[in-house]
Amino acid sequence: MKTRFYKIFKFGFSVVVAVCVFISVAGFKSPLQANDNTYKSLKLFTDVLEELEKNYVDDVDTEGLIHNAIKGMVGNLDPHSSFMPPEAFDELQDDTKGEFSGIGIVITMKDAILTVVSPIEGTPAYKAGIQAGDIIIRIDDKSTKDMALWEAVNMMRGPRHEIVLITVIREGEPESIEFSLKRDLIPMESVRSVMLEPGYGYLRITNFRMSTFDDVKKQLDKLESENNELNGLVMDLRDNPGGLLDQAVKISDLFLAQGNIVSIKGRQERNTQVFKAYPSDEDRKYPIVVLINGGSASASEIVAGALQDHSRALILGTTSFGKGSVQTVHPLKEGFGIKYTIARYYTPDGVSIQAKGIVPDIEVEYEILEKKEKRMSVFDRMIREKDLKNSLKPEKTKQPEKIKKESKKHQRLLDTDQLQHDVQVKRALDILISYGVFSKLNGS
Repeated sequence: MKTRFYKIFKFGFSVVVAVCVFISVAGFKSPLQANDNTYKSLKLFTDVLEELEKNYVDDVDTEGLIHNAIKGMVGNLDPHSSFMPPEAFDELQDDTKGEFSGIGIVITMKDAILTVVSPIEGTPAYKAGIQAGDIIIRIDDKSTKDMALWEAVNMMRGPRHEIVLITVIREGEPESIEFSLKRDLIPMESVRSVMLEPGYGYLRITNFRMSTFDDVKKQLDKLESENNELNGLVMDLRDNPGGLLDQAVKISDLFLAQGNIVSIKGRQERNTQVFKAYPSDEDRKYPIVVLINGGSASASEIVAGALQDHSRALILGTTSFGKGSVQTVHPLKEGFGIKYTIARYYTPDGVSIQAKGIVPDIEVEYEILEKKEKRMSVFDRMIREKDLKNSLKPEKTKQPEKIKKESKKHQRLLDTDQLQHDVQVKRALDILISYGVFSKLNGS
């Protein structure tokens, strides 16, 4: 059998509007399993086509009819399979070549409805307040009913600084909401970090692209060197739509020494594989809390599932999206292409999270704590030791200069004040600090 090369979405989620769509190369060929029923169905198709060509009230576009038939055939398999004309297939491949202009949302077809998986942090959609789960009913003046995913992508992309109108309906809102979004270049940075408190790091991963593993390593090295070692790490995978499988595997392997990370199982043997963890010279035994939500999908679910099944991290937040399938993108003649599902993936315990998601160990809803004016209580007004005349002054403790400098640098990348008021981040930090206290009490 000849080998044909094609491009695979290695756990990349749906379509990323104005971010990279991640693809890599592998080999595959699947012959049509023809039988009598297949031939009968094909004969029926040609009979219908011939009838319409001859007798429909207007002249018909035969090529368009055939393309629509293929579109329906592939699109009805599952929400992540689609037939793409040349312009859509070209854009899919161009997505890996660098920055381009858009609004910054990840979308999918859910029950044939155009649905937001997650906004991309720092983008026009994110800043405007578009949320995971929003249903897009109009783009500019066009209804999204029966609109293909690639068509929606094309409409939301365009020249930088031009306006696109997005109309959504949102659960709990009585009326539709309209967003006027100015297209912009989407930031390609996928990893950021900051010290929440001395010894406790925060690592934010927004997607899994080609350089994400290297970026995670750099940020971890920086966090670990700031205080000689880490006492705990908060890994934030919220609203992370996924990306490359190999990046998810490598990042999981940073914190695991053995065992399975993820396995994929398809109908064809070539699409079945197990990815394992291996020992490393780097010792990362500090406790980890991983944050997830309904916008955490695909590759981010692989990392969360691997660390959870190996009891390497505590998962906190809300149930993840639940995309447990693998897609391939296969080129066809004349520039056309198809994207379709070839396998399901399973966590180390052999669990498929398809349509179920990763269930957090501790469920905490997202909330931003309001900054409250400090009011002096009776206790606050009481005299304390420091108020007594000639009381001994506290010893001055000098914080390492390096921490101060690095913290300032990180603050330009992450809003640390916002993180301190993020209920999920705050809860994760409290858990890590409590774990450290109890570990010392137990002498471990």
